Amino acid sequence: MTDSARRRLARQISLIGEKATERLISSSVLIAGIGGVGGHAADAIARMGVGRIVLVDNDTVSESNINRQMIATYGTVGRLKTEVMAERIRAINPDCDVLSLPLFITKENASLILAESGADAIIDAVDNVSAKIAMAVAAKEQGRYIFASMGTGNKINSAGFCVADIYSTSGCGLARVMRRELKKRGIESLDVVYSREHFDTQSRQAAEDGARVPASIAYMPAIAGLIAAEQVAKHLISKVSEQ
Repeated sequence: MTDSARRRLARQISLIGEKATERLISSSVLIAGIGGVGGHAADAIARMGVGRIVLVDNDTVSESNINRQMIATYGTVGRLKTEVMAERIRAINPDCDVLSLPLFITKENASLILAESGADAIIDAVDNVSAKIAMAVAAKEQGRYIFASMGTGNKINSAGFCVADIYSTSGCGLARVMRRELKKRGIESLDVVYSREHFDTQSRQAAEDGARVPASIAYMPAIAGLIAAEQVAKHLISKVSEQ
C-alpha cells in the first residue's frame, strides 16, 4: 500500500482493517453499464481503493442522463461514458489501473470480455436483458462472482430495495424475465438488488404520456449502485481475517 493510499483510506482501514483494505487494493472489478446504477457503483469501488477497474459501456452521455447519472453534466454531454468515468476514477484513486471498454456486451463477446478482464468480481448494471443473461452465463462458466442490478426505473421509495437471490425475487418485472431465462440456461443462482415497490397507476400514466421510457429520480439508481458496490466489496474481503 502506498503512503498516499494509506492516508486516503485511513478511515476505511480503521473500519475494516488493513488486510481487508489490501485485499481490495489487489482486486479487479468489472462494471458493465456506466449509467445511473453503474456510475455510482464505480465511484464507490474506486473510493474503496480497488486496484483495477474495467468499465464497459458503448454509450455517450446525453442531456437526459443529468437527472440521475454520476458522470452526467452539461460539460460531459456527448462524451463516452467509460472515458468520463475513467477520468473521475483516476482523479479519486491515482493508483488505480482503469481500463475503458466502449463496447456493447452481447452473447458473442461476453465470455471474452469477462475472461480478458481478469475480474475478481463483476457488477452488472446494464439494462439490456440479453446482455445481463450473457454475463451471468459467462460468469458461471468462468467461476467469477457477479452481482446484478434489476430495474430502478418507475420507482421512488428506497425502502423497497432488497438484496436476494434472483429466484427469491418478487414484484420486479425485469427479475421475472431474468428468472425465466436463467432457468432455461441452468443458472441456479444470481445475487441481485431489486425493488419490490409497486408501479402505481399514476406513475404508469405519467410514463405512458411521456417518451415511453422508464421514469427515474436521482436517488434510486444511486442507492442500487451503492448496494452493488457494498455487496462486491463484502465478497472480495469475505475470506480475509484480521490477526
